[in-house]
Amino acid sequence: MSHEAISVDAVHEYLLGLQDRICAGLAAQEPEADFMTDEWRREEGGGGRSRVLEDGRVLEKAGVNFSHVTGDAMPAPATRRRPELAGQGFRAMGVSLVIHPRNPLVPTSHANVRFFVAGEESASPVWWFGGGFDLTPFYPFDEDVLHWHRTARAACEPFGGEVYPRFKHWCDEYFYLPHREETRGVGGLFFDDLNEWGFERSFAFMRSVGDHYLPAYIPIVERRRELPWSERERDFQLYRRGRYAEFNLAYDRGTQFGLQSGGRTESILMSLPPRVCWRYNWSPAADSPEGRLADYLRPREWLEELADTAT
Repeated sequence: MSHEAISVDAVHEYLLGLQDRICAGLAAQEPEADFMTDEWRREEGGGGRSRVLEDGRVLEKAGVNFSHVTGDAMPAPATRRRPELAGQGFRAMGVSLVIHPRNPLVPTSHANVRFFVAGEESASPVWWFGGGFDLTPFYPFDEDVLHWHRTARAACEPFGGEVYPRFKHWCDEYFYLPHREETRGVGGLFFDDLNEWGFERSFAFMRSVGDHYLPAYIPIVERRRELPWSERERDFQLYRRGRYAEFNLAYDRGTQFGLQSGGRTESILMSLPPRVCWRYNWSPAADSPEGRLADYLRPREWLEELADTAT
């Protein structure tokens, strides 16, 4: 654990700016709709700024949330992994977003970057960064998956050749539904508890991940947004959104931390899709376009497998 000086204000400023830039990039896809802004405070300390776009022609629901919360005692999800921090005051801030497009051929995407510090008033505060981004297609295109992972690798390259494989593997492990025995999508990056590089380098990496989200996602949206689709594709999209909701409610650390730390429920659950369905004991035929998705819901070395096949 590094005990070098940290700059909470610098992280705060970056995150607010990141929220502004991501909302602007997404709004450019929706000239006839815009984000509503909802600023909020919490009794326990801190607050946030939620921005939500709903019922757009391209983006059925897009939520981009900034939060900066403080508390007198660490909530249970954090102390289970770090029991030595029980009873300490904390500060947590981050930007988290989930995009649910209307067209089933445009994948859902998620990104999150965050900073956490405990015992800030002490001479040796405990701090770390976390975050990442991941892609959840319903009708996958190899070209999109390859672009997504190439951009993820580009975010990591300045920090060493081993970084992308490390955090790509962590993403595969984290965004996994054990009760379904499948990954949530085709992965991307996930990192947490990052402090071994020191504050400045760790902060720089978090910024790189945040800055690469729009270059990873917007080209995919622009390639797929005008593709034709029917009620068949829409029905499968709603069915697969059920798996997305299952992960967020049952396994996601951010959801658990937010709810157990007394966070604002509306902002925490804004990641849930606007429309979703479940079917009892159903799965698509293996030889159908929908059945093709199963081959993408497992860890794969995308950059190696798809480099010569994507069109």
